[in-house]
Amino acid sequence: MSQPLEIIQLGHLGLRQVAQPVAEIADERFQQLIDRLIVTAQQAKGVGIAAPQAAYSDRLFIMASHPNARYPDAPTMPPTALINPALIAHSDQRVNGWEGCLSVPGIRGWVPRYSEIEVEYWDRWGDRQQQVLTGFLARIFQHELDHLNGLVFLDRVEQTTDLVSEQVYQDRIVGTPPPA
Repeated sequence: MSQPLEIIQLGHLGLRQVAQPVAEIADERFQQLIDRLIVTAQQAKGVGIAAPQAAYSDRLFIMASHPNARYPDAPTMPPTALINPALIAHSDQRVNGWEGCLSVPGIRGWVPRYSEIEVEYWDRWGDRQQQVLTGFLARIFQHELDHLNGLVFLDRVEQTTDLVSEQVYQDRIVGTPPPA
């Protein structure tokens, strides 16, 4: 089994850099990075993780949605590597939802995201994929794509009152919007 990677935290310069396109998907080092990111997300109970969160400047992220204590209503999907991903179309509608981040522990934010997106990416076997994502899966994709562009969810909240501690979120807010 692959060893998990260290997740860098807010303030580390690697979180604010634009990740570089992946040229050699079949490279053994890169395939090992995919496996290690999957293990890292699973051990951290994350629903996604981007390579920059482990201090790798590769345009790669893992989506691994599953219900857990952080996201009890998350849909289940197998861990999937998305390489050189792009958002190619989106709905006009944006919806707010609570987000947290493995690189920003202890904080949740009420973040607007497109409710439906069309995306393309290359899978770990080098095959081009194109699909439409909605709801929580669309939110994960947009959150992780932001990491590849040097952004974190804090950059997307509309006002500071849309931020709460993880403890407040777990105790009182799960599933509800922030106070008006």
